[in-house]
Amino acid sequence: MKRLILKNVVSKGSLTDIAIAGKRFEKIAPGLDTAGAEVIDGQGRLAVLPPFYNTHVHAAMTLLRGYADDMELFTWLNDYIWPAEAKLTEEDIYDGSRLAILEMIRSGTVFFADMYWHPRQTQRAACEMGVRASVGMLFICGSDGEPLEKLRLDNAEILKDARSWPEETTLACAPHAIYTVSEKVLRQAAETAAEHDLDIHIHVSETAREVEECRARHGCTPVAYLEKLGLLTPRTLLAHCTHLTPGDIELIAAKKSVIAHMPVSNMKLCSGSFDLRAALAGNCRVTIGTDGCSSNNNLSMPEEMKFAALLAKQVTGDPEAGKDSLIFDLATRCGAEAFGIDAGVIAEGKLADAILVDLDNPLMVGDYNITANMVYSADSSVIDTVICAGRVLMRRREIPGEAEIIDRARRVCRRLAGE
Repeated sequence: MKRLILKNVVSKGSLTDIAIAGKRFEKIAPGLDTAGAEVIDGQGRLAVLPPFYNTHVHAAMTLLRGYADDMELFTWLNDYIWPAEAKLTEEDIYDGSRLAILEMIRSGTVFFADMYWHPRQTQRAACEMGVRASVGMLFICGSDGEPLEKLRLDNAEILKDARSWPEETTLACAPHAIYTVSEKVLRQAAETAAEHDLDIHIHVSETAREVEECRARHGCTPVAYLEKLGLLTPRTLLAHCTHLTPGDIELIAAKKSVIAHMPVSNMKLCSGSFDLRAALAGNCRVTIGTDGCSSNNNLSMPEEMKFAALLAKQVTGDPEAGKDSLIFDLATRCGAEAFGIDAGVIAEGKLADAILVDLDNPLMVGDYNITANMVYSADSSVIDTVICAGRVLMRRREIPGEAEIIDRARRVCRRLAGE
C-alpha cells in the first residue's frame, strides 16, 4: 500500500509527523519512520488542517464569471443566465467544471455539491482531477409542468452511469427550486431519491418573492411545502434558506435536513440574510457553500467563512456571534458529515483529506490563533498543498495541467462573448 508521510508539520500547536496509508490517516506522532514512503517536509512552517467541503455550487458557471452582475435574482436568471446557459455544450460544461475544480483546489476545497446542466461532464472532471463531488441530477420543468425533455433523457442515462462511479463522486437528485419544478415532478424527485438511495439538493426560501408566491399558491412556506411532498429528509441539502420562519427551523431540525449557507451570493443578489444563530439554536445542521461564480464571483471558502462570521455578527448585533472556531467547523467537519464523508478532521483512521497552510505567508502572521487567521485573514495564497483521499492534488502551489485548463475555459468564454 502506498504511504505518504507529512514530516515536521504543525498540528494543534505542536510539531508532528502524519502517516497516510492508502486513503486514510494511519498514524500521527513525531519521529515516524519514512523508509519507503513519499515525504512532504513541512520544515516546521506548514500547518496541517482539515480542507473545505463546499456544499452548494454550480461549478461550470465559472464560464459566466462577470457575465451579468448587479441585478435582482429573477432578472439575472431569466434575462441573462438562462439564455447564456442555453449556448453551453457538454464539452463546455466539462471545461468550466475543470476551471472550477482548479480554483477550489487552490483555495483548499476537496469536495463540492454541484447542481448544473450535463452533470456527467462535471463528474468526469471531478474524477479526473481527484476531488470529491456530489453531482446533482437536475430537474427543471417547462410551462406544461413536465420535465424538460433533454433533462429527462440525461437523467435516465446518468442513473445507469452512476453505478460505476468511484466512491469519491456520488449522484444526487437536484430539483432546482419550487418555482421551476412542478408539484408532480417534485414528488417524482423524492421517489427517485428514495428508490436509488440518493441525496436531495434544492434551492429553498432564497427570496421573499419565492416565499410570498408559495404562500399564495400552496398556503404554506417553501420548507413546509417540501415537507408535504416528502422532500425533507436527513439527506436533503437546502440551499440559501434566507427567509425561514421559526416553524421552518423546527421542521428542518426535526427532519435533520442540512442548510447550505452562502452569505456572499445572498448579499450580492440582495436575496436576504440567513440567521445563523437562530438556525443553530433551533438545532439545524448548517454547512457553508459558495454558490456559482456568476453570483459570488469566486469559489473561495476562506472568503465565504469570513463573510459568514461577519454576517452572523451583523444580523444579531452581537460581536460574539459567528465565532471563528464555529465557522471553521461548519466549513470543514460539518460539510463532510452532511454528505456521509468520513473526513473533515485530522485524526487516525479518518479519510486522508487535508491542507497544508503556509505559516510564513504574511496573512498568517501573527500566529496567535491559526483558526482565527483562516477565518478572518486568509485567502487562497496561504494554501501550500492539498490532499484528498491520500492523493496530492496540489503540491507547493503547483497543480498539473493548470495552463491547459485555463486556456480551454478562456476559449469558451471568448466564444460566448462573440455570439
